[in-house]
This record gives sequence, structure tokens and C-alpha cells, in this order.
Amino acid sequence: MMNGYDVMSAALAGGFRAAIYCRLSKDDDQQGESASIANQRDMLESYCEKQGWEVVAVYQDDGYTGLNMERPDLKRMLKAIERRQVNLVITKDLSRLGRNYLQTGHLIEDFFPRNGVRYIAMNDGIDTLRENNDIAPFKNILNEMYSKDISKKVHSSYLLKAQKGQFTGCVAPFGYRKDPEDKNHLLIDPETAHIVRLIFGYALEGHGPNYIRRRLEERKLPCPTWWNRERGIRNVRTRWEQQDPENGKYIWDFSVIKDLLMNPVYTGAIASQKTEYRFKIGTIGSKRPEDWIVVEGTHEPLVDKRDFAIVQRKLKSRQRPGASGEPSLFAGLLKCGECGKSLTVRYTNAKHPQRIYSCKTYNAFGKHHCSQHRIEYDTLTSLVLHKIRECAAAALMDGEAVADRLTGNCEAEQKGQREALERALAKDEERIETLEKMVLRLYEDMVAGRITENNFDLLLAKTQKEQAELKEKAAEARKRLDDEARLAVDAREWVESIQEYRDIAELDAATLNRLIKEIVVHETIDSDKTRHISIEIHFNLKPLPEVEQVTG
Repeated sequence: MMNGYDVMSAALAGGFRAAIYCRLSKDDDQQGESASIANQRDMLESYCEKQGWEVVAVYQDDGYTGLNMERPDLKRMLKAIERRQVNLVITKDLSRLGRNYLQTGHLIEDFFPRNGVRYIAMNDGIDTLRENNDIAPFKNILNEMYSKDISKKVHSSYLLKAQKGQFTGCVAPFGYRKDPEDKNHLLIDPETAHIVRLIFGYALEGHGPNYIRRRLEERKLPCPTWWNRERGIRNVRTRWEQQDPENGKYIWDFSVIKDLLMNPVYTGAIASQKTEYRFKIGTIGSKRPEDWIVVEGTHEPLVDKRDFAIVQRKLKSRQRPGASGEPSLFAGLLKCGECGKSLTVRYTNAKHPQRIYSCKTYNAFGKHHCSQHRIEYDTLTSLVLHKIRECAAAALMDGEAVADRLTGNCEAEQKGQREALERALAKDEERIETLEKMVLRLYEDMVAGRITENNFDLLLAKTQKEQAELKEKAAEARKRLDDEARLAVDAREWVESIQEYRDIAELDAATLNRLIKEIVVHETIDSDKTRHISIEIHFNLKPLPEVEQVTG
């Protein structure tokens, strides 16, 4: 319920600033025009006009279930409420706001009142400004029960279609299109089927997804996202298309190719029920292929079943674990200094294979997208081990001096800077408090007729602008003070933690993860093809990285 201050504010502003919210889910498609977005909007606009309320915005989410609170326009409306642009929200009924009784209840009982917003569900007779809302929690629960019942019926319907071998996806698998005469039946797509056959051809030769996507890029064959957008099926772009609008469409994602190669749809079968689904939670994981519902012979195949089986064996054989079956020593620690992706362990194709680390982007997409950043496993291990010993020896020799160097200033200088920053912060916070009192006085002056509404708006805008600038400045000052305090503590903790490793003889994953946050590898190549590798070792707690150079 709105408090007295907010009601007064609404009155001063000449009435309520209303936001109309409309929602239509797939379930409502069966209910005819009464549940349509246009009907909801017209009805609510007419109601607001009769009440004399200004409609500042209309928010509408078309095709979203009420159980999903991550709706684009709902989130936009909540942001507008937080910015105090809206003080009244009106919906056709409570279920339009949502069918999840916990989250909808939070909006009505907490978020709206805390932000001074009146809420009206017109057909349900709910108005938070009046004492007539005892039924609202029960309606919330009934709305969720209704959604749960619908969910069960929809799932049963999909299960029945899966058992009959009917296709139920929104978009046909790449290489196929939906039959115009029967949306649950697939037909071969003459424009893209040859690309699918090409991909399987590469796989039959023993090539993996990374090799295949480099070949597709070289041949300038657009990815499935581009095809769907060109045909008006979807309106999204891959991250590669966003980075390079001209050539990004030719870059295929690793998972797209791998999923395509593993999909039995290309043998003429429909595989359904691949994921585990829970009401309100959604998809919680993937099922094993042996748990899928697979119906053979539902449409024309693009790939022979024997070839498909060979590809599955080849894909499985490419998943080579380490010699011990354990994760790599540096797993999760190595990053490329140029593209930011991880460096992954692999073996060279020499007579005597050598274990190396190289950039994941380079491995996947080739030299046009990043350089190799190659470093031998033994070299990296030796460098990191040496640097840990070196830091430990320095910390044991003079720990205080090392800590002071890390914090960057002597103690006297730090103290003087900190005191000056604290004085400036106290002054800004005092001014912020003064401005808050000024805003209240401005309201009182306008109510009393001492200033006009136009002057009030101008003064309020000026005051709020200064408030915002001061709050941002104060937040930065607090963060700087906190950072400086943490820097000094971290430096001394790091000195204490590193000292015990002066005589370390061998690295293990536990030690590395205790001491090191990440290792960033940079690479430069001279005109004579000489490679220079620079390694930044970022220790946990230590503010500055240790750097090593390698020339190869």
C-alpha cells in the first residue's frame, strides 16, 4: 500500500502516472480476442481515461508465460518504477502480472509499496490503495495451480507426439524444413541439405568439429542462425556476426557442429524428450542419448545409418583423456592475453609427441582470429616453479619491505592520503543529507503556494542532479578507501602464505590453485618469425603480477 508521503507526491503531480501492463502467453491463444494484447490495452487505456489518470507508458510481453518473471517489458517497467517515473500499475487481472505466486506476491506486498506504487488488477477488484486485497494471495496460488495443470497437459501432449514420431520443435533442424501440409513432418531443404552432407563427409574422413568449422568458413557457407534470420524464422545474431557483420555469418560454433553430427534426425529418425524439465524451474539438464524417445523412418534421411554410426565412433575416439584420467595441472588457470579464452593442453603430431598449451580460439578458428600462444608444458611448469621459489625467498629475506613495495607507498604517505580522502567523503555525505532536506522543503513550499509548479520542477531537477553526482563520487571514494585497506591486508597475507614454498620441488594442482589466480600468456611475433612469449603470473592476494619472458 502507498504511504502518505507517496500519496501526497501523486496528488502534487496532478494525479497518478500510470503504467499499463499487458501479457499474452501461448495458453491464451485458445481464449479468443478477449485475452489479446490489443484488447487488454484498449480496455485499460479507456479505464485510465475515465479516472483522469495520465498513461505514461504501455508495457506488453507477447508470448511469455506468467511463470517466467524474466520478461523484457516487465523488467523495463520495474526499472521505470525504481526511477520514480511511474506510481500506478494497472493490469486486466492478477494473472497478467504473473502466475508464480511467490514472485507475484513479492511485487504486490514488497516491491510496489517500497517504491510508492499503487497496483490495480481491474477484473479481480484488487486495488492496493484500498483495504480489499485479502483475496489476492489466494488468487496468486490459484493462478499457479492453473499453470501447473496446463503444464502437465502440454507435457502429456508432447510426450504423445514424441511416441508417434512427430516433430514438435519450433525450428526445423538445419538441412530440413517443416512440411507446409503438416507442421509435425520434416522435408529436405534443398538450399541447406548439401551443407549437412558436406559436414558428415568431413567427419567420415576423421576430422573433428574444429577442423570442419574452419573449412566451412573458408568456403563461406553461412551458419544456421543466418539462414533462420534470412527466412524470418528468428531475429538473432551470433556473437561473431555482432563483431563482424560482413564475415561473422561464416563462423560456425563448435557446439552447433557437434550437436548436428550427433543428431539422429539426419538418418530419418525423430529423437525427442532429450531434456529433463521441471515445473517453474524449466530445463534442468540433458538426458543421456539412450533415454531419448527415438522413432525411426519418419522422414527422408540425409545420411546413411552406417555412416552415422561410424561418425559417432569417431567423435567418441577423439575425446582423449589425460594419461592419468585426471584434469590438466593448469586447468582453469591459463588465459590468452589477446582474446581472453583459455589455453588448452594438446599433443603435437611429431614422432615423439610433446605436450603443449595453445589458445582455444586459435585451435578452433585458426590464425585469422588469434595466434597460437604456444608454450610447452615442461617450460611453463619450470617457469612457474622458479617464480614461486623466487617470491618465497624474497618474502623470507624481508617480508615487510616486499609488502610495502606491493602497496606502492610508504605508511606515512598512505595515512595522509587516506585521511584526506576520508575528510572529502564526510563533506560530500553531509551535503547529500542537506540536499535531501532541501527536497522536502521544496515540496512544502509548492504546497503552500510559495513557488510555482514549474519552478518546483526546475529546482527539483537541479537538486536531484547534484545528489546523483555526489552519491556517485561518494561511492567511488568508499570503494577507493576499501580497496586501499584491502590492498595492505592482502599484501601482508600474501607475504605470509608464500614464505613456506621456498624449497618446493614439484608442482601439484592443489598448490597452484591455492597460490595462483590466473596465468595470462601474451605472444608477439617478429618480422623474422621469432615468437616472444610473455607470462603474467597473477598470485592470489598479491596486487601485482610476476612476469617471465620466453623466446621461441
